[in-house]
Amino acid sequence: MQSTPPPQAFDGKAFVKTLSTSPGVYRYFDEDDDLLYVGKAGNLKKRVGSYFLKPRMEPRIAAMVSQIARVEITITRTEGEALLLESQLIKSLKPRYNILLRDDKSYPYIFLSGGEDYPRLAFHRGARNMRGRYFGPYPSTFAVRESLNLMQKLFKVRQCEDSYFKNRSRPCLQHQIGRCTAPCVQLITVDDYRNDVRHAEMFLEGRSSAVIDELAGQMEQASKSLEFERAASFRDQVAALRKLQAEHHVQGASADMDVLACRIESAMACVSVLFFRNGISLGTRDFFPRLPLDAEPADVLEQFIAQYYLDRPVPRELILGETLPNQQILGDMLAQQSGHAVELKSSVRGERARFLQMAERNAQASLTARLASRQTLGARFDDLQKLLELGEPPRRIECFDISHTQGELTVASCVVFGPEGPEKSHYRRFNITGITGGDDYAAMHQALTRRFRKVAEGEGAKPDVLLIDGGSGQVAQALDVLRELGVTGIHVVGVAKGPGRRAGEETLVLADSGRELHPGPASPALHLVAAVRDEAHRFAITGHRKRREKARERSVLEDVPGVGARRRSALLKAFGGLAGVEAAGVEELTRVKGIDRGLAERIYAALHG
Repeated sequence: MQSTPPPQAFDGKAFVKTLSTSPGVYRYFDEDDDLLYVGKAGNLKKRVGSYFLKPRMEPRIAAMVSQIARVEITITRTEGEALLLESQLIKSLKPRYNILLRDDKSYPYIFLSGGEDYPRLAFHRGARNMRGRYFGPYPSTFAVRESLNLMQKLFKVRQCEDSYFKNRSRPCLQHQIGRCTAPCVQLITVDDYRNDVRHAEMFLEGRSSAVIDELAGQMEQASKSLEFERAASFRDQVAALRKLQAEHHVQGASADMDVLACRIESAMACVSVLFFRNGISLGTRDFFPRLPLDAEPADVLEQFIAQYYLDRPVPRELILGETLPNQQILGDMLAQQSGHAVELKSSVRGERARFLQMAERNAQASLTARLASRQTLGARFDDLQKLLELGEPPRRIECFDISHTQGELTVASCVVFGPEGPEKSHYRRFNITGITGGDDYAAMHQALTRRFRKVAEGEGAKPDVLLIDGGSGQVAQALDVLRELGVTGIHVVGVAKGPGRRAGEETLVLADSGRELHPGPASPALHLVAAVRDEAHRFAITGHRKRREKARERSVLEDVPGVGARRRSALLKAFGGLAGVEAAGVEELTRVKGIDRGLAERIYAALHG
């Protein structure tokens, strides 16, 4: 029998000879064609050659080079283009050995609607595809809420939902406490309201001084025209704006500025960012990029900036705790992308130096806390390995729980924990149907079957430990499902409540042997199990409550003759939910398309007994 020759090793030295000295991007792949690393170079021949021609390399880099089976090259016109392409590829392809910003959350914005007489200001997160303007992004939900609260006090632009706004017959509480001019009932003219909206826009753009000057001019004009109430209103707005500037303006901060610092310890990195917009501090946010290769803080900051600002508005000034390897190139790329000048400064004095020290202290404190948390979690995983007598610490733990109200609208939850903590992107809920109400065994059997059928078909990850909230009966359901589907290699553990249902007295039921363990309240392993169980319980209850509320909204209106699916949907949409429908009068109900007076009276009677 003729044997197949082993695949020929990649000849890096020969490959380097074929490269040009142009700028570009290189990509390393292993023998399974998985992407290992993406890099950029001002000189491809020199940069790629450094991996294959050096006699000695760092061990982790040498480990990566030993896996390279092929290399792809993309030549660019400039090094700036190479930097931009590198950032795009890292963010989209997530190579194993690159510094990767793990930030999958969309950032909040302030949204100003457009194309209507009375626009609204609102909190927004997600795709920016509605007609209007978006201000931000803001570093946190709190920063947006705080800004919207200030906008209500200063400019009285409405923030209510359109469905609520269009169905008002009298001013709401916001008008009564002086935070809205009640455009819903035309207590303000379109022109005056648009003037307030224009001032709000100017303020959000950072032109608060211009707003003050304009309001002061309008105050003088109203006073000359003997419109003293109007003049007093402008006076109060000017005073409020000046007070706001005095309270919130940060001395030494430019209108748009971010301050970034990085700390690395124990193969973990933290980038702390201080955000300033309109000269006002919006707070701090910490990021923990993946750090697979040995890297210095300057390398991490450069990759962070390139990836973070790739699809976000860039401030005019970035204050950096390190001088970056490609600082000028990165600044030019950001300026070209944003359409305005962007300064990257790593040598600063005065107030900017103070801001930088704040960012550095925050990065170190956050990194220390993260490492301590990870070490605690690691100790708990190690203790669970010993308790369950596993060959190695588990890498993936799943836990299932059931929630219902007197057997109705049953929901099962599945939560996932790994060595880094909860993996929320892998959480799942299952709406349970077709069982006898209150039969938790059947509910558990259905949920586990739906979850592990995919594993049996070769899809999805398999847990090392499967926790079941319950005793031997629930554990038996899990064993039956795994046996039916032919899934093996999973340690099934039941988590039964102890006497008096007190925390720390739980009993662990081992499915393979039927043994019962009582680790006790001091056990780190039990702390981990309890935390996973409690999270599964929380996730199940939340899902059940949402399902119950949805069912209530549907069932009450379904009992009204003449209200079908289309009219029910129109009512809930118009009034923002069942509570809004219940609060509406007959006249307001008749304004909804398809609802005549007779039907409106029947709906009102059904909702009010």
